[in-house]
Amino acid sequence: MWFCKSPTIGALNRFWNELNRTENISYDADGLTFKKIFYFWLPLAGTWLMMSVEGPFLAAVIARMAEPKINLAAYGVSFAFALVVESPIIMIMSAATALVKSRNSYLKLRNFTYALNFLITGLMLVFLIPHIFYFITEKLIELPHNLAHLTYVAVALLLPWPGAIGYRRFFHGVLIKNGLTKRVAYTTVIRIFSMSATALTLYHFSALHGVYVGAISLSTGVTAEAIAARLFAAKIVKKILSEQSETDDPEYFFIGKFYYPLALTAMLSLGVNPIVTFFMGQSRMPIESLAVLPVINSLVFIFRSFGLSFQEVAIALMGEKGENYLKLKNFALAVGSAVTAALLLIAFSPAAEFWFETVSGLSEELARFAETPLMIMSLMPAFTFLISFQRSILVAANNTSPITFATLIEVSLIVLTMFVGIKYLDAYGIIAAISAYMLGRLGANIYLFKPFFKSVNKLQE
Repeated sequence: MWFCKSPTIGALNRFWNELNRTENISYDADGLTFKKIFYFWLPLAGTWLMMSVEGPFLAAVIARMAEPKINLAAYGVSFAFALVVESPIIMIMSAATALVKSRNSYLKLRNFTYALNFLITGLMLVFLIPHIFYFITEKLIELPHNLAHLTYVAVALLLPWPGAIGYRRFFHGVLIKNGLTKRVAYTTVIRIFSMSATALTLYHFSALHGVYVGAISLSTGVTAEAIAARLFAAKIVKKILSEQSETDDPEYFFIGKFYYPLALTAMLSLGVNPIVTFFMGQSRMPIESLAVLPVINSLVFIFRSFGLSFQEVAIALMGEKGENYLKLKNFALAVGSAVTAALLLIAFSPAAEFWFETVSGLSEELARFAETPLMIMSLMPAFTFLISFQRSILVAANNTSPITFATLIEVSLIVLTMFVGIKYLDAYGIIAAISAYMLGRLGANIYLFKPFFKSVNKLQE
């Protein structure tokens, strides 16, 4: 037909052929090079980088709407609650990368994912019962009523968030396991486009509160990404389902035992955010602290994203005997150092002022308030690369329990630092929070060194 020869249709056909092309990655120690690691990692880094832009973009939109201070605060609190609810499912991508090796393992982990998605969505509905929600936000955290109400509606608008996250992370894990990292990046392009189009449309053509615009945009984007992930994984899923299992497939008990420490790790990591919010609500300058925290976190997340994306890369490329350990370690060291240097350059230069005022749209007062916390947090990308590599080794060695203990240490240090900083040192809420996050992560990194090296030796035996 004539339309099959049009430039647009031809471009779409080439794009679809590229999606269906598998990537040949050599996993042996001689075949894996720095360049191959880079090209395997780059689409995943791009995925996390695109997601890291999501926060600053929405914060910038909200900051330019009516009552920016309270709407930014409500956005930060509601997003923290959504992250807590989704936390049990976040590590399913690492689990899929490590465990999906056959038809049966795919089906079992898929069923496990669906059950967990159903559970966390139900928990979010329970949290939205007004008596429960307002008891937590107004009585425990001591948020003002108007801030708590804005947060309630925003959390309700984020109801699709946890299930969509679990769904797309499972299929992302399947794609990564099969070397199709570019497809993961394509799904995130769809997410960012859907999110930004929704946000800009509501910004220009609605009278909604800024926090509602942010919540609707997040839900729209992640739902679109989940659908795209399933479509882009369709061919590889069909291939997996058509093959007979040639490996020893994990039973549900093994999956639960393997995944439980990972889920608990994510729950502890993200569950500490409402605790931080609670302490910040009782600190000096609480509204200002709550307003700038999501803006600072969004900027730092851009640089942390390079390290966060490395965990699944190391799991997939480590090799059965850990033969690629040194090459992956050197890659993490080189890229992690470069990314950390870039954030340090921004934090200690006029670029920080430009980011907070011009890009994020903060007032001059809030921008000044955010500069010192950013300086304190500027080493976080290095800590993120380190913990991602440590965790990848432990997951590859099926030794996930130390990850949970490290997170317990991290959370304990965060809570202790917040308590001392707010109750005894009378610190600004944002200074206490950023210092707590840094000390907590450093403690987790230090604890993991011993089990990390044991797991390296186990893999190389």
